Amino acid sequence: MATSKQPVTVPTDVSVDDFLAAVPDDRRRADAERLRALMGEVTGEPAAMWGPSIVGFGSYHYTYESGRSGDAPLVGFSPRKQQLVVYLVGGFEARYGAVLARLGPHKTGKGCLYLKRLDDVDESALRELVDRTARVHKGVDRASKR
Repeated sequence: MATSKQPVTVPTDVSVDDFLAAVPDDRRRADAERLRALMGEVTGEPAAMWGPSIVGFGSYHYTYESGRSGDAPLVGFSPRKQQLVVYLVGGFEARYGAVLARLGPHKTGKGCLYLKRLDDVDESALRELVDRTARVHKGVDRASKR
């Protein structure tokens, strides 16, 4: 009998406060608290744990061309040991190049933005990336190339 693989990144009842309080590095923990406040303010959504290590805000439903579907946070982040990982709309590097140019030091991956320290980046650019991602996932904004 075939079993379907269950998604790992689903909302949990784990406390975001407890999760962030357990981040061992003081600076990373402070950055995570700031990012939590920023994302909550921009999205208007409360923070919730998605899986064991992602703090997510709101949710949207997706369906891939393959037919696979599920739910994911509009935006989210994870305070990893080496950096903060910010989860944005896929392809944001090509879509929002001008905003990324203003952001400051960062690295990108497939739908992920990697930041060493929040103090090193332009907060207005980060807010714009979070806002545009949330709007795209809500279906109220096209994913522009600006």
